[in-house]
Amino acid sequence: MIAGLILAAGGASRFGSPKQLAELDGVPLLQHAVSAMVDVFAIKRAVVVLGARADDIREAVDFRGAETVVCDAWADGMAASLRCGIEALGDEVDWAIVTLGDQPRITPQVISWVTDEAAAAGDWVAAVRTTYDGEPGHPVALSRWLMDEVRSLRGDVGARELLAAHPVLTVEAGRDCRPGDVDTPEDLEELRA
Repeated sequence: MIAGLILAAGGASRFGSPKQLAELDGVPLLQHAVSAMVDVFAIKRAVVVLGARADDIREAVDFRGAETVVCDAWADGMAASLRCGIEALGDEVDWAIVTLGDQPRITPQVISWVTDEAAAAGDWVAAVRTTYDGEPGHPVALSRWLMDEVRSLRGDVGARELLAAHPVLTVEAGRDCRPGDVDTPEDLEELRA
């Protein structure tokens, strides 16, 4: 099974308020990431990892059938959120397609493309990683055996070190979308413009 995993647990210290709830195109920022993931036909299950202000976010966002889990250790960094999400997916998942809740411009088409590449990948592939003009980004598809290694991650890092140590298939998506992280109010204003 291929599942989706959206990481959205952070406290948004640089943003100054819960960025998951910041308005973009008339809906909360996180809504864009959720909708993009659940719109992909091959994604049979989606999990959204929340942390800071989880109750407020659950009230404001239409999760469209995606499950929410709360990472109690969200303040420990991205590794805690990733571990929590992988744990919530369980052992029946063959591939986890990971996106970030603060990247509202990742499209269902790019997620679908990465999903298709993961489904067709041989056993030698540990992950499928999207690049944008050669720079690594999301979505990232993690294979079952790489998901098992996520349990060792600590700190405010994602799976970057694990990806560097294993065979990764890259998919260039720079012509298809611009993911645009929203870390500050200025980042959000740039997306609105």
